[in-house]
Order: sequence, then structure tokens, then C-alpha cells
Amino acid sequence: MSASATLADLGAKLLTGEIEVVDCSGRLGPDTPILQLPEDFAKNTPKIEIHKISEYDSDGPFFAWNWLVLGEHSGTHFDAPHHWITGKDYEDGYTDTLNIQRVVAPVNVIDCSKESAENPDFLLTADHVKAWEAEHGEIGEGEWVVMRTDWDKRAHDEALFLNADETGPHSPGPTPDCVEYLLSKKIVGWGSQCIGTDAGQAGGMTPPFPAHNLLHRDNCFGLASLANLDKLPAKGAIMVCAPLKIARGTGSPIRALALVAK
Repeated sequence: MSASATLADLGAKLLTGEIEVVDCSGRLGPDTPILQLPEDFAKNTPKIEIHKISEYDSDGPFFAWNWLVLGEHSGTHFDAPHHWITGKDYEDGYTDTLNIQRVVAPVNVIDCSKESAENPDFLLTADHVKAWEAEHGEIGEGEWVVMRTDWDKRAHDEALFLNADETGPHSPGPTPDCVEYLLSKKIVGWGSQCIGTDAGQAGGMTPPFPAHNLLHRDNCFGLASLANLDKLPAKGAIMVCAPLKIARGTGSPIRALALVAK
């Protein structure tokens, strides 16, 4: 089948519903959980604010629109390489310079929901990934890899979602050897359902925050606060994760979408 015929077939199946578009994003608003940095950092991302300009009233009788207070890394969002010091030298590492061809790709969904429910500090290792590949098939070059933890079920409550105590946040994520293994497969990026791409306790790893340090070192992307990964198969879906084209942007809230054969 030719490429044009393949696209035509895809379009037809989207129209009939044979291919479902799954929304993998959380709702963006004042109640969206926001990452909180330690007190010794000067600034935090503010809570999201939505301010009305007009809504069919004296300020605008025919139209409704709002203005926002919004951080680049708020809600379901995309981390560009320039977000982390290891990716600071990539000229194509900003949201307005990255190769947009890369952000639409097959997605591998590694189900860690049972383990994460039993242990909020669960860590995905390279051996876990290799065992998953033995069952589901190899992770391919240029593909997304996401960790299903069902953490999005906590998103209605910021304290539950951040899950922090006096020792810091507690949420599942990858080990350094896991990230290095995935990068050896030449993935395009890694995604999590938690507030960030790393585990809550990743600051104590070597290197610290390996998803950030290693992904962006290799000019790869991160996805955080994903939702509805339970609606995706282990393999076979296509993920669309396009950031806003922010000038010299380090990241962006996104509407992450997956194309899934029903």
C-alpha cells in the first residue's frame, strides 16, 4: 500500500471510529496539581489562573475569551531538552526549534500499575523493560515509551498526587539503568503519569533525576502528568505529543493524544 493510500485508510478509519482518539491529558485549571520545588529555590511555578476578558457582555458582546497565568511545565506537559542543564547546548532543543516529525510516533506502554499501587516508590529497571520486551516485542528506534502507573487517578487532589512527606515526594519512576537502556534503543522520549518524568525520590540517585539528566543529554523529550494510559494497548498505538511553539520554550502544556485501533 502506498503512503497516500495508508493515510487515506487512516482517515477513513478515524471517521468510522475504527481508530479511536484517546485523550491522554489531564484537565488544565486552578485545581491542576503543580510541582513544588524545595524552599531553598527562589521561585515555583504559580498555580494556574483563568481570567475572563469577556463573555457576551459589555466587555465583548459577541465573544467569550480568557487570559491565563500558566507555567511551561504545568499539567500534562512536554519537557524539551533545554529544560535541563544537560540539554542546554542543543539549538534544536527548544519548543520552537525541535524537529516536529519526532513528536508523532508509536508508543510502548509499560504497565506498572499493580506495582505502583503496592509501593508508591516503585522503580522501573532495565531488567523490567527487557522482560516486558520479551512478552510484547522490541522497543523500536524513534518510539515513545511511557510508564503506566494509574497515578492520574490521584489528580483530583494535589496532596495525593504529589504524595510528599518530610522525606520528600513519593511516586514511581525509572532507575538510571532503565533510562540508559531505553536511550540505547534510540527512543524519542519517555513519559510518566506523575508530576514529573522522574521518581519522587530520584534526587538521591546517581545521576540525580536520571530521566531529566539522561533524556535531555541525548536530545530526547519528556512527558509528565499523562492520563488514561489504561486505555492504551502495550504496543500498537500512535502517540501525538506536540508542544506549543513557544519562543525559546523549555516545555509546554500539551493535549497528548493516542490513536488506538478498536
